[in-house]
Amino acid sequence: MQDNPYGIDALWLQGDVVIKSVAIILLIMSLASWSVILLRGWRLWCLRKSPQKLSAFWQTQNFMQALQQLSPADSADPFRRLAAEGKSAIEHHRQHKDKLQADFPPAEWLSSGLRDAIEISTAELQRGLSILASVGATAPFIGLFGTVWGIYHALVSIGVSGQASIDKVAGPVGEALIMTALGLAVAIPAVLGYNALVRGNKRVLAQLSHFARQLHVYFLTGAPPAQHVAAKIHTISENKRAENVV
Repeated sequence: MQDNPYGIDALWLQGDVVIKSVAIILLIMSLASWSVILLRGWRLWCLRKSPQKLSAFWQTQNFMQALQQLSPADSADPFRRLAAEGKSAIEHHRQHKDKLQADFPPAEWLSSGLRDAIEISTAELQRGLSILASVGATAPFIGLFGTVWGIYHALVSIGVSGQASIDKVAGPVGEALIMTALGLAVAIPAVLGYNALVRGNKRVLAQLSHFARQLHVYFLTGAPPAQHVAAKIHTISENKRAENVV
C-alpha cells in the first residue's frame, strides 16, 4: 500500500518544531481534560443513589447504624462526612458547653460545623473543573496558532517556488487544517464535560444542603424529619397488618 504523502504521518514528519509543539500541547490538554471528565464523572456516578441512602439513613434505629447506610467504605462520601461532622460538632459542644455556651449556642456551633463540611465537599466536587475551563477556553486559540503558522508556511512555499502549485502548498495548508481540527477536538469535550459536571455538582450540593438542614433539626431536637417519621410509622403499620393477616 503506497504511503500517502499528505497523510498525518507525512505532515508530522515535515512539520517544524512549532507545529509539533502545538500538537503535543493539545495532546496533553486532551489527556488532562479526559482524565478530569472520567474521574469526576465516576465520582458523580457513585453518588447517584444518595437519595435512596438518605431515605434509609432516617429509617434506622440509631445514628451509628444510620451512618453505615452512607457508603461505609468511602470516608470521602460528602453525605457521610456531613453527618459525621455534625455529630462531632454537637458532641464537642456538649462536652465543652461551660466554655462555649456563652459565646456559641449549640445551634450556631452546629451550623458552623455543617457549613465547614459542605465547603470541604464543594471544594472536592469542583476539583479539576478549572482544568476543563482552561482547556475549553484556550485549546481553540492554540489550534488557531498552529493554523496561522501552517498558512505562513504555505505562503513561504509559494514565495520560494514562485508558483501556487498544489504540491507546494498542500503540506502547510494540511498542517493548518489539522491544527484547527485538533484545537476543536480538544475544546469541545472539555466544554461539554465542564457543563455536565457543574450540573451534576449542583444537584449533589442541593441534596447536601437539604440533608444539612435535616441534620441540624435532628441533632438539636433528637427527632428525625417529619416525612421520614411518617414513612417509618407507615412501614411499621404495614408490617403489623401483614403479621395479623398471617
